[in-house]
Amino acid sequence: MNSLLNILWLGLKELRSLLSDVVMVVFVVYAFTLAIYVQATGTSSEVNNASIAFVDEDESALSKELLNAFYPPRFKLPEIISADDIQPDMDRGRFMFVVVIPPRFEHDLRAGRNPDIQLNIDATAMQQAGIGSGYIKNIVNDRISSFIKRTEEAGPKPVNLVVRKLFNPNGVSSWFKSVVAIINQITLLTVVLTGAAVIREREHGTLEHLLVMPLTSFEIAMAKVWANGLVILVATGVSLLLVVHMVLKVPFAGSVVLWFAGVVLYLFFATALGIFLGTISRSMAQFALLIILVVLVLMLLSGGSTPVESQPKWLQYVTYLLPARHFVSFSQVIIYRGGGLEAVWRQFLMVSAVGMGFFVYSLALFRKSIAVSK
Repeated sequence: MNSLLNILWLGLKELRSLLSDVVMVVFVVYAFTLAIYVQATGTSSEVNNASIAFVDEDESALSKELLNAFYPPRFKLPEIISADDIQPDMDRGRFMFVVVIPPRFEHDLRAGRNPDIQLNIDATAMQQAGIGSGYIKNIVNDRISSFIKRTEEAGPKPVNLVVRKLFNPNGVSSWFKSVVAIINQITLLTVVLTGAAVIREREHGTLEHLLVMPLTSFEIAMAKVWANGLVILVATGVSLLLVVHMVLKVPFAGSVVLWFAGVVLYLFFATALGIFLGTISRSMAQFALLIILVVLVLMLLSGGSTPVESQPKWLQYVTYLLPARHFVSFSQVIIYRGGGLEAVWRQFLMVSAVGMGFFVYSLALFRKSIAVSK
């Protein structure tokens, strides 16, 4: 009972220390609000408001149909330019795409001569250029096909491909990026808060004060775990409700309680990692360098940035031992696919096993550090 009270009061001390650090509080608020919104909406895998122009040398009914096929929000309203203006306008960055329709295009098409349409692309914006060219190709082919069918009877297609997008029907990238941003912030902020608390006590001499008191290293470490974990848990809940659900309109298909249970399991690993890095670091600058080497690698290998299946086979086996990979995996199952405990219990078990094992190791290292300080 006394041990629990000691952990409680030490945790309250940690909370007061954190709340008195204005810079850290502002950083936490920013990380779980504006940073998530910017990461979710700042970059997009879809084409939005792309500038496009047409060089219409045919001036036929079909060429006008093609012009009318492009409209917001994917593309800006097309502009008509001359062939001589293509190079100067693209040099100035006025247009990302310029479509050139040759003379007698409709006539040659009806005659079965398979005429060409030229598409000029400003490839300096590589992602938008690559995706946009596919959009333009599909739009042009569909509009030409529908135009030809008005006068020529076409036979049925041999295969009717029906496309169904599950879990994200409109392909909105912010739905995925916002949740991945929260996962990354949980990893980063938990490690930063816990590790910074260890280093701050060492630098300010508070650790020496604790050593002369009837406290164990387990009580000191557990106080940091629950206090900093609680801050991250509350920040995650507020961010999920206000930023992800209300502002970005991301639906939550599964159980919120189940997902937060998984977050609590993951926090054991993240806080243990923070204690580990804070214990082996001798200064805040060294701690910051270690975060770059460790935490950023965890984020890159978790499957949030690129799918795990796209990584080399040997690396996939390595990432299986990283709780961050399983955290991303069960988050996608619960939030997007509405999966229950029967779908994620293996990931929960792996996060618990690896996280608890690393927590025990970090606690032993912290206890050894305390013993050396005494």
